[in-house]
Amino acid sequence: MYQPGDIVSRRKGVFMHRGIVMEDGRVLHNTPLRGRHTSTLDEFSKNKSVYPANLRQEVRDRTLMNALNDNHDRYNPFKNNCEHTVTRATKNEARSPQLRGWVVGAAFAAIGFAVTRHPAVAIAGFALGKKLGSKGELA
Repeated sequence: MYQPGDIVSRRKGVFMHRGIVMEDGRVLHNTPLRGRHTSTLDEFSKNKSVYPANLRQEVRDRTLMNALNDNHDRYNPFKNNCEHTVTRATKNEARSPQLRGWVVGAAFAAIGFAVTRHPAVAIAGFALGKKLGSKGELA
């Protein structure tokens, strides 16, 4: 079903939770309670749909090698969340496009509301900022 080195995602509230399929079929991911660990695909999915990223074989191979050598175990929502774990393995660079999108969206909303005092402008500012801030691929 999934290839070793594939990036898989599932919904987790308003975010997407991401992990890496390992050679044994388990998923390496990073969570607040357990930090960086592996789970079965069923445990990872939590009965939600799982979406794979279609990666080239060389990217999957590099992802697996980097994931095995990564020693960032402790979860931190701002510096070491599931996206940081995945992008360190795929791009050798820890990034979280979703987190960046929410931060930029909140900033745009705050500025829009401060200038106009209109909630609709704040909502539009958040949507625009979130879209602009979350630009960035995982693989």
